[in-house]
Amino acid sequence: MVQDKTSLPPVPGRDAAPDAASGTASGTASGAEPSRPADPAAPAEDASDAAPEPEAVDETSPKGGGVPGKGEGRWVLAARLVAAIAGGALLYTAFPPLDWWLCAPLGIGLIIGSLYRARPRRAAWLGYLAAAVFLFPTLAWVRTIGDDVWLMLVATESVFYAVMAALAALVFRLRLWPLWFGTLWVAMEWARSLVPIGGFPWARVAFSQGESLFTPYAALGGAPLVSFAVTLSGALLAHAVLVRPSTALRRAVPAALALAVPVLTLALPRPGDEGRSVNVGIVQGNVPGRGMNPLGDEPAVVLRNHAEETKRLADAVRAGRLPKPDLVVLPENSTDIDPYTSAFARGVIDESVKYVGVPTLVGAVVAIGEEQRATRSLVWDPATGPGAYYDKQHLVPFGEYTPFKEIVLALWERANLVGRQSVPGTKPGDLKLGPVTIGAVNCYEVAYDDTVRGTVRAGGTPLVVQTNNASYALSNLPPQQLAMSKLRAVEHNRAVVTAATTGISAFVTPDGKVSWQTRELVPDMNVVTVPVRTQETIATKVGELPEWALMVMGAAAVGVAVRRGRRRGDRMGNDS
Repeated sequence: MVQDKTSLPPVPGRDAAPDAASGTASGTASGAEPSRPADPAAPAEDASDAAPEPEAVDETSPKGGGVPGKGEGRWVLAARLVAAIAGGALLYTAFPPLDWWLCAPLGIGLIIGSLYRARPRRAAWLGYLAAAVFLFPTLAWVRTIGDDVWLMLVATESVFYAVMAALAALVFRLRLWPLWFGTLWVAMEWARSLVPIGGFPWARVAFSQGESLFTPYAALGGAPLVSFAVTLSGALLAHAVLVRPSTALRRAVPAALALAVPVLTLALPRPGDEGRSVNVGIVQGNVPGRGMNPLGDEPAVVLRNHAEETKRLADAVRAGRLPKPDLVVLPENSTDIDPYTSAFARGVIDESVKYVGVPTLVGAVVAIGEEQRATRSLVWDPATGPGAYYDKQHLVPFGEYTPFKEIVLALWERANLVGRQSVPGTKPGDLKLGPVTIGAVNCYEVAYDDTVRGTVRAGGTPLVVQTNNASYALSNLPPQQLAMSKLRAVEHNRAVVTAATTGISAFVTPDGKVSWQTRELVPDMNVVTVPVRTQETIATKVGELPEWALMVMGAAAVGVAVRRGRRRGDRMGNDS
């Protein structure tokens, strides 16, 4: 209900805050003074100013209104801690390899429960706690590099969630706060994808929805819109629990909307088949090493493994066990020797490509001058040899290049394992390969919206992801990367072919379904019939526009919340 226009707003630190986490409230904090009656001569306040809460809240309800104060008891704080920890853990289970996608909105709802009506400072560290609980297991694959790197990465990434949570504490005072919370989550994931040192877009909520009811939103607004839809659904569920309006009908509305958000995707139109396909050979040669030495100690083993597996594919075609491919795709680092500088490597690759008889995409790390290198997707023709190429644009910091090189190399011995410093490419990955122009995407880049979108806009179809996950074999990285490919397929209406050194190699249809995939740490090959789509989705056409629109809405909501908070503070100061 709207507050009495002649009553003063509750005073932070003096009037008790509602217990949003446990559902209890007291009239005043222990030892606090009761609110003073208003001056009858004071002018009546505008209703919108006098009621900072977004809903018509029943203040006699255990979940009622009031401004957050410092009077929370230990049980309230304990409830917030439990909600933050449980929410972070539940969000983790939505990601591969578990893939319990429905846990994403449920986990976010619990995280909101831990933050709701907390002061910004408390919300910040609760958000940090929830993020740490979520990210530690989700990014466990980083432990291959070292536990110290894992700890530093999670510690850094959790800061973004803490900032978002502090801002959320402000927008909870506004009407329609589930909407504003969703926009803040999108802004947080955008910031994570940019900074520091090129950003780290892994573990975005959208990447837990590779095959769910939320996935079709990718075709409308890409990964940001999927993250927003999941977060909005979770926020609406939290609203249904935390806020109790005066009527049963109004109480049911948020829960109904939370269910409607994913169900609405069933009504979205899907692009149809265009009647064109291409046979793609996929080769997974395996590597001898593990961990930080995946290529092993003996040179040319990786090169020979993939050359032999390519020949085995050709033999299966000649024997009639597989259809004849129009092109063949090998993984990133399918040769561990630079074919430009080594006549031996060049000869082995050329022999295997001639044997299979079709243009082949080779993955190689090649020298650029005396001190640099590039991670390259190289077209190898059976008649003319190496030709057009794509150089990886988004490089892995501390894996392919060393930021702040002089300082880092002096302090961290493992940084020397990087060796030559990689230089990024500057052009999208549209490469003519046989009868089609493929869209080359290299490993880590599949997580970056702009790289994949740029390749599709340049004419790439199908998308080809070359990857080397050998250091992270049997961890949760390969299935997480496959989930990204599933989302990209729907986002851009393109089939996605993934070739990995140790797995998971796969073929994903344009509707995001995995049609074929390999096991890990085994050599394998296959020829798959891949649909060739050229129709662009709305997401491909509009690009970053939905993301920016959502972020501007979030920034505006924060601005309104801050302004109202200052006005309320001014009124309280004038009345004291």
